[in-house]
Amino acid sequence: MSTSVSPDAPAPHPLRVLAGALAVTALDAALLAGALGGVRPLLAHPRALALLAVWAVGSLTLGALRPVRAQDLAEVRRERAPIMWLLFALPLAAPPLAAWGERAGIWWLASPAALPWAAIALAAAGTALRIAAMARLGPRFSPQVALQRVHALETRSVYARVRHPGYLGAWLAALGGALAFRSALGLPAVALMALLLEVRARREEALLEQRFGAAFRAYRGRAGRFLPRLRAARPPEED
Repeated sequence: MSTSVSPDAPAPHPLRVLAGALAVTALDAALLAGALGGVRPLLAHPRALALLAVWAVGSLTLGALRPVRAQDLAEVRRERAPIMWLLFALPLAAPPLAAWGERAGIWWLASPAALPWAAIALAAAGTALRIAAMARLGPRFSPQVALQRVHALETRSVYARVRHPGYLGAWLAALGGALAFRSALGLPAVALMALLLEVRARREEALLEQRFGAAFRAYRGRAGRFLPRLRAARPPEED
């Protein structure tokens, strides 16, 4: 199976990038406004506005970088539609659920005043890591579990110590967004997202090991799946 996107496709107009980022941010803002009880409560909520600023900058950066410009997919293992929808919806839903829980006083988190702001910083760091991973992969990035016809195993930069920094960044961004509000109502969505990312990462690694064999196993021995290894694992003995 092969799907191609021309590398010579023109870069989008800056106004188109801006419009796309504003559209995504408008959706995020609408969800938070609904959770908090309207536009006025949203505008009076500093943490919600800070989160929206993080998401807007992330959308603008991703639109400007446009890391995925060309693809020539040789093998695709398509995800089930419900899983794809959940991986899209869970990070989108976690912050509004937590915001609504804060407003309604459900599953209240008794935490230090600085924790929600630290969570916003975590969301920003996770977003930056996600974008850096996508930019590093470029055309090798795919929403599906897939390999390019000419596909190099990435083991440098943000991939040097962690095998799935993009998944890690997406999860940290969702966790930070949920913890930015004083309710644990968004945390089950974040936990389910972690489980789905674990399953997806294992499927992706099976494909990478099939393609790259010993090179991938050596990389797996020195880099953790989502967290850096404290020490490198011993390489498997060859028969």
